[in-house]
Amino acid sequence: MTAVAGQLGRPHGRPGRFVARALNRGNRPAITAAVLASAAKPGDVVADIGFGGGIGLSMLLDRVGTEGVVHGIEISREMLDRARARNIGHRATGQLRLSEGSLVALPLPDHCLDAAITVNTIYFVAELDAACTELARVLRPGGRLVVGIGDPDAMARMPFTAYGFTLRPVDDVIAALREAGFDLTDHQHVDDMAIPHHLLVVTPSVE
Repeated sequence: MTAVAGQLGRPHGRPGRFVARALNRGNRPAITAAVLASAAKPGDVVADIGFGGGIGLSMLLDRVGTEGVVHGIEISREMLDRARARNIGHRATGQLRLSEGSLVALPLPDHCLDAAITVNTIYFVAELDAACTELARVLRPGGRLVVGIGDPDAMARMPFTAYGFTLRPVDDVIAALREAGFDLTDHQHVDDMAIPHHLLVVTPSVE
């Protein structure tokens, strides 16, 4: 179970290839809903943070079109290499920009994104407040961030989440986002998957 949890948090080595495919298949409903909730539109600059198998990158590329830019941020070098190999054309045009980074250290300038999604990532971050502050830093005024998390009660019943996962009540995640300067604009539920998911849609607070 420790190995399974480690692969889910940072896919690597030969098993990482299978994990990538499993992530794309299992997370498709939540990622599809997150991309829709991001309201990304043609010409936007957007990001998928912790993109894993990469299915969200393709969806965001379709949304922003040839005039937009998609940043893919990932902590796993194997997942970065996989995305690079599968998106040579989009990388060549500059439409897709892939970088190694984490939720607490995003390789992006201040206020550069119109929208961002991060799905099934915050379980692996000890410093939730720091991650939320970093996410606030890279969003433009009026931008939208979508944070996707599995229902904590359902996640707690999974055998692998006792090894390396930090499961937090949804209200605690919302509180951390608000403390970082976000307003909650929508709270959606995705139930058509093995583990029901919460999508927290937030925008930078207007002072």
